Amino acid sequence: MQFCKTINLKFAPMEKAPIATVFRKESFNAAHRLHNPDWDTATNQKVFGKCNNPNYHGHNYRLIVGVKGEIDPGTGYVIDMKVLSALIENEIIERYDHRNLNLDVPEFKDTNPSAENIAIEIWKRLHNKLPAKFQISVRLYETDHNYVEYTGPVND
Repeated sequence: MQFCKTINLKFAPMEKAPIATVFRKESFNAAHRLHNPDWDTATNQKVFGKCNNPNYHGHNYRLIVGVKGEIDPGTGYVIDMKVLSALIENEIIERYDHRNLNLDVPEFKDTNPSAENIAIEIWKRLHNKLPAKFQISVRLYETDHNYVEYTGPVND
C-alpha cells in the first residue's frame, strides 16, 4: 500500500514556478511587564491593567512563522523545513524562552514588549537571516484568544 507519492515538478522554461506558503509552529515561555516610564503609576495601571504588574507576569507564547516563495522544482519545497526549524530555534527560541523580556532581551530594554513589538522583533531577526526572495509572516499567540500577525513594513 502506498501512502505518499513523490511528485517531481517540471516547469516550462517561460512558466513561473508555483508560489506557496509553508508554516512552522513553535512555542516559548517568557515573562514581561507592559509599562511606559513616561507615564505615572495610575496611568500605567489604567492602560495596562494586570500586565503592568511590577513583578512581571508570564505567557506561554505560540509562534507560527510563514515563509512564502516559489516552489523549487528540484525539491518540491519552498524552503527546507529543517532549515526553518533550526533558524527559529537559534534566533528566537534560544533568545526568548524562559527569559524576562524586559530585563534579559536587549531589544526590549527601551521598547515595551507587547505582543505587537515581540512579533516585529521576531520578524526582523528572521528576515535578516533568510534570502530576500521569501516573504515572511509572524503570527504570535499571547493567549488562546489574543494574537498578532506581522508581515513586514508597509511599502508606500
